[in-house]
Formats: sequence, C-alpha cells, structure tokens
Amino acid sequence: MKKEIIKFVSCILLFLITFFIPKNELYFIILLLLYFVLSYDIWLAVFKNIKTLKFMDEKFLMIVATVGAFAIHEYPEAVAVVLFYQIGEFLSDKATNTTKEEIKKLMDLKIEVAHVKKNGKMDTVLLEQVQCNDIIIVNPGEKIPLDGIIISGKSRLDTSSMTGESMLRTVEKNDIVMSGCINQDGVIEIKTTTNYKNSTVSKVMALMEEASKYQSSQEKFITKFAKYYTPIVVAISIMITIIPLCFGETFNEFFYKSLVFLVISCPCALVVSIPLGFFSGIGVCGKKGILIKKSVVLENLDQIDTVIFDKTGTLTKGDFKIQKILPYHTTEEDVLKYAVLAESHSNHPIAKAIQNVQLKKIDEIQHMKEVAGKGIEAVYQDKTILVGNELLMEEHHIVYPKIDEMGTVIYVTFDHRYMGAIVIGDTLKPNIKRLVHKLKQNGVDHVIMLSGDNEKTVSQVGKYLHMDNCYANLLPNDKVEIVKTLNQTFHTMFIGDGINDAPVLMCSNIGVSMGGIGSDAAIEASDIVIMNDDPNLIITALQIAKKTKQIVKMNMGISIFAKVMIMILGLLGMVSMWLAVFADVGIMLLTILNTLRIFTIKTT
Repeated sequence: MKKEIIKFVSCILLFLITFFIPKNELYFIILLLLYFVLSYDIWLAVFKNIKTLKFMDEKFLMIVATVGAFAIHEYPEAVAVVLFYQIGEFLSDKATNTTKEEIKKLMDLKIEVAHVKKNGKMDTVLLEQVQCNDIIIVNPGEKIPLDGIIISGKSRLDTSSMTGESMLRTVEKNDIVMSGCINQDGVIEIKTTTNYKNSTVSKVMALMEEASKYQSSQEKFITKFAKYYTPIVVAISIMITIIPLCFGETFNEFFYKSLVFLVISCPCALVVSIPLGFFSGIGVCGKKGILIKKSVVLENLDQIDTVIFDKTGTLTKGDFKIQKILPYHTTEEDVLKYAVLAESHSNHPIAKAIQNVQLKKIDEIQHMKEVAGKGIEAVYQDKTILVGNELLMEEHHIVYPKIDEMGTVIYVTFDHRYMGAIVIGDTLKPNIKRLVHKLKQNGVDHVIMLSGDNEKTVSQVGKYLHMDNCYANLLPNDKVEIVKTLNQTFHTMFIGDGINDAPVLMCSNIGVSMGGIGSDAAIEASDIVIMNDDPNLIITALQIAKKTKQIVKMNMGISIFAKVMIMILGLLGMVSMWLAVFADVGIMLLTILNTLRIFTIKTT
C-alpha cells in the first residue's frame, strides 16, 4: 500500500511539472514514461485477454482511447486517463481491502502448531501431524488448534472469531470445544475429535474462500453486458470519426470526440461496485457469525417467503434430559442399560441424553447401525437391541403400548421383547417465539416446522410459536417431499442441524445449518452456516441481504444514468477528455463510498 501511494504521488508531481516546462523532447519523454509506468499492468491484462479472445472490456477501451490520444498528440490527456483510472482502482482496492480486513478478523484463525502430550511428555508438532484422539495442551492466550473434548482443566473461551459472540464461554471437563476459539484463563487438555483437514477452522476458511468464487445474477449480468457493450461502444466511436468525414469534416476534431466517447464509456463503476457490494455483504455477515457460501445466496435471501424449521437442535437447544422411564414387566435399570448400550456410539442429541446416565460398568456392543428417522439397531451378546420411535417398532413388528407423553418417546426392546420406554424432554432456544414474529415482519409469509417427533409434542410446540403449519412423525424422505412440493409455489429456506437434514437442505432454495452442533453432512449441504447455533441470526442475514441488494441496485442506477447522460453530452461535443476522466473516476468513487455503507447496517 505504501509503495502504491509513493508511486502515485511521484507520478502526480511529475505530471504537474509537465504543465510548467516547454513542450520539447523532455516534455514528451516524461509523459511517455508516466504513461508506461501507469498503464503497464493494463497493457498486460489486455494482451492476456487477447490470447483468450476475451479482450472486450473497460481496459481495452482505455488502451484504444489513450493510444488514439497519443496519435493526435494529446499526450497529457492520455496520461490523465490512465493516472485517474489507476487512482480510482487504488481506492477501489482499498475499499475491497477494508472488506477483506473485516473478514480477516473473523478468519485469522489458522494455527500452525499444536502441543501434543504423549507418554507424559509434551511435544510441539505441526498441526497437520496431529491425529484424531491425540491429547493436546492449550495454554492461556492460545487458540484451540483442533476440535475436541476437554479431558482436564477449566477455562473461559473467547468464541467471537467463530460465532460472533462477545461473551466468554466457560468450559470444563467433557465439554466440546471448537478450533479457532481463544483460551483465556486456565490450561486445558483436549482429546481431539478431528484432524486439521476436517476441523471447524479449516471448514470455515474453505467456506469463506468458496464464497468469493461464485457470482450473483447482477455480477453475471455485468459480465454478459460487457460482452456486448464493448463492441457496440467501439463501433459507435468509429462511426463518430468516419461519418463526419463523408461530409467534409476534419479528422482530428471528430477522432478526438470518438476518444472522449471511449473514455466516457468505460463501465468502471459497474465493474467495481457490484462485486464489491456483495463481497462486503458477505463480510458483514461473516463478522456476525453467519457464513454465506455464495454471493448469489445473499442476493436471493430477500426473495424468501417460506421458512421451514427442523425442530430438534434448531428450534430447541438439543439439551435433552430424561423426564420419565416407563418399564414394562422389568426394571428401570434394565431399560436404561439397553438404551445406553445401543446409543453408546451415536452423536444424536437424544443419544447424548441417554449416554449421560451413570450406570455400573457395562460391556461393549458388537454392532450398531443408525436408522435414519427411526432410531438405533445394535447387537449385544448376539441379540438385537432396538431403541427408537414407533416407526422402528412397527418395522420390526414389535408389540408395544403407545405412550402419549409430552416430549420425545424412545421405545426400547431386547431380543424382540419390549422392555419399556424413555420420555426425553427438550427446551426451546431463547427468543424463538420472537424469531417467528420477526420473520413475518421481514417479509416471510409462511413459517413451517418439520419434525420426526410425535404429533402431540410437535403440535404443542407449533401452537406456542404460532407456526403456520407443522408436520410430525416424518422420515428424512418425507421432509424432502414436503419441501419439494412447497418449492413449486414458494421460495423456501430450510433450517436444520442433523445428518438427517442434509437431503432437505440441498433440495430447498436456501439451506441453513447450525455450525456448532450441526453435523458435517448438514454443513456441507447448506448454503448458510450459523456458527453459534442461534437461528435468530437468520433475521440479521435477511436484513443485511436486503440492504446489500438495495445498495447494489442503487450503484447500478447511479452508474448507468450518469454514464448515459455524459455519453450524450460527449456526442454533442460538450465534454472534453479531461472532464470525461474526472466524471468516470468520480462516478466510481461515488459508488464505492455508497457500497461502504454496508458496513454501517444496523440489524434488530
């Protein structure tokens, strides 16, 4: 940045000197030198584009205009065109860097090494060498290098870089921690659950890099627009020169007008401000813990009229606790024993509630299989354990009494004999009722809930939250069919967290996953990731998207209107090349300054 500033200051000083020296060889050499110093990268870009036959852009227009200016000995105008263009590009880059810095604050997460504890000794190794289930030590002030579970120590974590939350989070033994968070207080020992490639930090960084590769429809419009616009502009400028010659007019006068027209025609403001606008919007969302994978997603957010929620882990905390144990001709301890055995290796929030039960030492199961939307099948002592909902019972033709209780009912069988049921309760996340209300205020017409839970629980939650519609006892494929049907009439957004939600996330118009407790499959399948698991951030995303799109459209309107007006004045001979340069740079600066308003967006 400093080198660029020194370069521009030197060029401006030299350029000003040419106004006070005789128009001799020195005058020409200084201007020629300035021209090539300032236009070197523009020429390289044009030659590179010529090789691919994609040279019809604003840089090509500029080279044609400046070469023409030299041909008719208008040297200062030629230098002025590239000088002010480069200053405009410099300010544009600075605005882009401001956005990148905001993202960098979020993304300055990568850690190069980790302190690994092996055989009672600690060794500092490259992060890529750390494996799953290794024990790592994180000291106060250090970033957590890999996801894992605390096995020793207690501390407070700064999670702001990952979730956007400023409040410190207290953690202790058995708590799950994410890479990228900063350890504030005590020394903690962590058993890793991922390697670096699959860590939260790595995925978040990949998501942010991926976001910059996709174009919105406005950006695609500009690309297509330039493809046709540039040849038309070149053709008009040629006609401005040739047609008057047929009526005996002088060449130099109308050739100069055609060059002015070329300079005026450079669509710099459009080319710069639109991608910068969406990039800035993605940056602001990222700073608040909302990771958006593509600019087209940000663009399409304000079209959403139907929001569909998964219940467990999305609307609710996923912090399940056993409410009741209902044994059937056996003991509560036996029901729990078989439930804990079957759920011992599952990551589902309901399974966690069962795993937390403290029992006497039990044996390992021989085999376990998760049945999507139904439950768990496990083999213990060569006999089958089933732990799941009514669908799992009916699939295996188990005779059981249906339990009508508020909460999630889990039925337990051993060796095809019904053992009893466990009722597990969950609590709603804070401000969920307010979220549904705010969605309606922000243009969402329909709020719907889909759940694999029982009808009674789903109905009561839906009624409390004032949902427009609720569906219960759903399998993953049932959710997909419902969303596909809704897609035919509405613009849908589905918000989920579990592995079962991945197919629905992919088939909805926009899929949103919970980054903290969400499964890898859900995060991969979604378009937006909420890093702190708070669905209320959807309102923030909708508001940022709406404001970003308004600013981008305003930039397009300003650019096109101003260009057309100045082009008309240019055709009438009322604009000199100097004024054309100032107008072009001025419009670009105006749109850049307008774009920076995105960083001042206030959300509620």
